[in-house]
Amino acid sequence: MFNGFLIFVLFFQKTKNTMFKRILLKLSGESLQGNSESTIDFERVNQYAADIKAAADMGIEIGIVIGGGNIFRGVSGASKGFDRVKGDQMGMLATVINSLALESTLNAIGKKAKLFTATPMSPIGQHFTKDKAIENLKKGYVVIIAGGTGNPYFTTDTASALRGVEIEADVFLKGTRVDGVYTADPEKDKNAVKYETLTFNEAYNKNLKIMDLTAFTMCQENKLSVLVFDMNEPGNLVKVLNNIKLGTLITV
Repeated sequence: MFNGFLIFVLFFQKTKNTMFKRILLKLSGESLQGNSESTIDFERVNQYAADIKAAADMGIEIGIVIGGGNIFRGVSGASKGFDRVKGDQMGMLATVINSLALESTLNAIGKKAKLFTATPMSPIGQHFTKDKAIENLKKGYVVIIAGGTGNPYFTTDTASALRGVEIEADVFLKGTRVDGVYTADPEKDKNAVKYETLTFNEAYNKNLKIMDLTAFTMCQENKLSVLVFDMNEPGNLVKVLNNIKLGTLITV
């Protein structure tokens, strides 16, 4: 009886300062490339894994979707003559490669992770179902969901919104290389001003390019708030989860 109470107290202490119990974290494929000339910068993967482990050690349940743009994009393939469906399938496979890299790194540093895929891909990963994903989240696994939605013509932002809704996440954390949403591209416009908060309607009316419209609408309709922040700065993920104001929060 005492042991059970002690476990509850320790869990409460770990999570009492956080806003969220379960998150969906979207990672950019391009960010995984970092400054490396190869497709994957393993220093960046190691940094991401360390930050994710630190967040998981706080008691946060973490689902992850990773893009594949560092390896292949279906849209760019189509512009070069590829069949769009085949190109998107290649892009989905690219997300699996990135997801395997992160899964392996997490396991290597002592944080158990499990890979799920949108389409059956045994023995690479387990076929995704909501129940299995949530079951593993509750067991303490970092759940990585690869392969997009499993269908062409959908981005990994849409896959992230879909998986976030399915796993009943409290928030969709969009990790990028910029520290939030701006009035203009801050890498091109020195006068760009960052928003601290936005509503979905404001972001839509201002035509801010946060994510594709399908993903955006899915989050809005399901009241899944989106927080855009700089994932490339070590420690930012934990800061966000500790209620330190970073990035831009988009809510209903």
